[in-house]
Amino acid sequence: MDTVKTVKKRITRMNTKSKLQMNKHMHNIEEILKCSNATPIRGYEGQGYRCCYCFQQYLKPSELKAHTVETHEGITKADFGYPHIEKFNVKVDITDLRCKLCGQSIDNIEVLINHLINDHNKAMYTDIKSHIIPFKFDNSEGLRCFICSNRFNAFKAILEHMKLHIRNFVCPICDAGFITRSQMRYHRQTHKTGSFKCDHCDKVFSTSLKCKSHMRSVHEKSVLNKCGFCDATFISYRHKQKHQSEEHGLECQVKCDACGRSFQSQGSYRKHLRANHLMERQFECSFCELKFFTVTGLNRHMVKHTGARDFKCDVCQKAFGRRNTLREHMRIHADDRRFKCEYCGFAFVQKCSWRGHMRTRHGEEV
Repeated sequence: MDTVKTVKKRITRMNTKSKLQMNKHMHNIEEILKCSNATPIRGYEGQGYRCCYCFQQYLKPSELKAHTVETHEGITKADFGYPHIEKFNVKVDITDLRCKLCGQSIDNIEVLINHLINDHNKAMYTDIKSHIIPFKFDNSEGLRCFICSNRFNAFKAILEHMKLHIRNFVCPICDAGFITRSQMRYHRQTHKTGSFKCDHCDKVFSTSLKCKSHMRSVHEKSVLNKCGFCDATFISYRHKQKHQSEEHGLECQVKCDACGRSFQSQGSYRKHLRANHLMERQFECSFCELKFFTVTGLNRHMVKHTGARDFKCDVCQKAFGRRNTLREHMRIHADDRRFKCEYCGFAFVQKCSWRGHMRTRHGEEV
């Protein structure tokens, strides 16, 4: 475990600029933790929130805060994770934040820093980008971002969300924000497309990031998908969720507070949240002003402008602009009449034909 002393030793091996930046960050977090009741969080691992000073884990953030206040003092033995400025960040619980020096209640980290400078003459560095990620926890179900009030069902999800608010580094391609430079560099790989073949099997991926993720999870037995209740490991997060639900009784279904829809995984929920409620639209059409959440959505839209018909039916040679349109067309040749009228029993290949039948024959809009 990297203690603050270990971090300081590693700082001496950095270049001058990185060393200066890291020293400033370490000084600020030391003053913040020394002069306030802010509680550092090592992360959410296995069964709960992990202490920065020892290996204890707690199901609730309030339990971690109580443990930290009662058991640990100062930050000499604290482990904040990555000791290099490229990846360094400190996750901090600022629920009911107050100054230890005067007892004043404080709203957030920025206000606390200004308070320590102006009211207590503390030396704080304000010329650096903040790598402190603040969280406020309440007693209600789920996690809420105290900046925009969005709700989340996992700490990993709200941690990812905080990149929208702490935009220290911005991707020049899609304008996505990131807390650390390392996060942005990792993200930039998603824009590098091509053919990337797995070193261990014949699978080929469209991005190097997908290829690396595949090799790590399938061939290298990554511990990223290790069960927190037992020692079982899995090839994907989805498989781990299924195991935890069946073997340990962990409820995996995630419900969206905004619209009430339920999802089987945190990934599906986060994608829904970003696309439908946060309205993220990173991919813009070069012909019109429309923007899309995914590259796939943009490519489907581009057919309207290019008129491309790249998907051809092997039976009748008719061509289509979209793969799903061809898939629907193939049901005609297979006589797949999956849309059935509940009144007269007539069945239809296409949904639009069934809707027309329901409207004209039975006067019902469906």
